[in-house]
Amino acid sequence: MNDDRKRSLPAAEEDLNKWHGTPDTPQTRSPAYRLAFDDQEFLLRDELRPVRLQLELLKPSLTLDEHGIDSTVVFFGGARIPSPDQCGTTGCEGLEALSCYYAEAQKLACLITKDSLTSDTGLTVVTGGGPGVMEAGNRGASEAGGKTIGLNIVLPHEQKPNDYITPELCFNFHYFAIRKMHFLMRAKALVVFPGGFGTMDELFETLTLIQTKRMDPIPVLMFGRAFWEELVNWDALARIGTISPEDLNLFTFVETAGEAMSLIKEAQDV
Repeated sequence: MNDDRKRSLPAAEEDLNKWHGTPDTPQTRSPAYRLAFDDQEFLLRDELRPVRLQLELLKPSLTLDEHGIDSTVVFFGGARIPSPDQCGTTGCEGLEALSCYYAEAQKLACLITKDSLTSDTGLTVVTGGGPGVMEAGNRGASEAGGKTIGLNIVLPHEQKPNDYITPELCFNFHYFAIRKMHFLMRAKALVVFPGGFGTMDELFETLTLIQTKRMDPIPVLMFGRAFWEELVNWDALARIGTISPEDLNLFTFVETAGEAMSLIKEAQDV
């Protein structure tokens, strides 16, 4: 945030510029002489992990605040799910059978964004910023003419932000935990499409937070009842007693973008 008030002490940027103009001597070349906030080697030390965690919490928060974004709809789903026009090229019939969810994610993001642009909901679509369902969510929002957020993360392979994220709202993370906090800090609804370990991790953490009242209840809409019921015997969890029967009400199965949009609107109107 810019602050035009007169400063009684020099700004960090001023001292940084002065430091970069310091005469070259054995003393000024020493790593010890570098300003701490301009010393990457120092900032990457293991002992500075708490500082890096705080930076990853602050940077996206301040940026989203500056853009006036305080209400989001979070899209979780598989990075490997192809778009319908990629079917026949992936070599994996199982994934291609899920391409309908790419289309539904794209449609839903478009509906949410168009509604936000013509009403006072202020809902912004946020995804993990990668390919597959994430791309579909950002794509639908972008094609509707709205801003859309991507929370990417450094991985050994695959990751680059998809082309549909609003550039100034495209973030990159080192820490999974902080990234997941940012998904939920502004969330007014969560839509979950078929996916793998990452999607399930994000889904179950959200359900746990709502179940334990560490987070206010929001609609958790799970696309594809058949997919999720094949993976998890939800009723058995309640029958055995590892969850309470009422915990089954923490989420709702949906099949289409229109159905999901109606439930999101209904929750916003409460």
